Amino acid sequence: MSKKHPIISVTGSSGAGTSTVKHTFDQIFRREGVKAVSIEGDAFHRYNRADMKAELERRYSEGDQTFSHFSYEANELGELERVFREYGETGQGKTRHYVHDDDEARKYGVAPGHFTGWSAFDDDSDLLFYEGLHGAVVNDEVNIAKHADLKIGVVPVINLEWIQKIHRDRASRGYSTEAVTDTILRRMHAYVHCICPQFTQTDINFQRVPVVDTSNPLVARWIPTPDESLVVIRFANPRGIDFSYLTSMIHDSWMSRANSIVIPGGKADLAMQLILTPMIDRLVSEARRA
Repeated sequence: MSKKHPIISVTGSSGAGTSTVKHTFDQIFRREGVKAVSIEGDAFHRYNRADMKAELERRYSEGDQTFSHFSYEANELGELERVFREYGETGQGKTRHYVHDDDEARKYGVAPGHFTGWSAFDDDSDLLFYEGLHGAVVNDEVNIAKHADLKIGVVPVINLEWIQKIHRDRASRGYSTEAVTDTILRRMHAYVHCICPQFTQTDINFQRVPVVDTSNPLVARWIPTPDESLVVIRFANPRGIDFSYLTSMIHDSWMSRANSIVIPGGKADLAMQLILTPMIDRLVSEARRA
């Protein structure tokens, strides 16, 4: 953690909705005049698409059916920790982009499934913003969580997360339901052992809970809408959180525990704005004074 060069980390698995949360942060940054540099978790994958496929096949042939992008060893977590540490100490660092599709290929001039070269962060940034799979990892090799000043978990209930991933991968990547299901199953071991533990390290978790039937996510015809959902917001340390203010500003919300508030799903963006804006302002103000 660094007073002078703060870091915000948003962590969630594939299909969790971290990109939507990033959009809310971008809105806050623009409105509050905060200059943020962003890094993506995909930039720290260890393998390009072809090499990952080969590694999967090699491990399968050896009897390992648990390896996936969620796995620690499939990612350059030491490099990610180094970037967090360097930014916290100096406000400098480097990142790259993983090119997913043809649109990104045209933007970056790199073929889909490959990485761009590493490039330095812009100077004079107010904070570093991370969004990806491993922003709060603590294991025997790395402690990424300790370098982040504000850690956010995005954690829909599991059936909703699967529905969102299935619909996204079918629509934007052309995958079949069967192919996405195989991916979900392959990732389950690492989801339990590598992703879930991070949500005990986060400062705030946003968990969307559908209030419609999602009992068979593999045949769901559409994603439950925000108005068909509730969002549980859990604070690791509720000290200083004005729950009375939040429940008065967000209609039909209530406290479910001493550290948790439940809100209508359609009010998630408002809740994030109300909760996160003062936190970001505080981080940036302290950094500028430092």
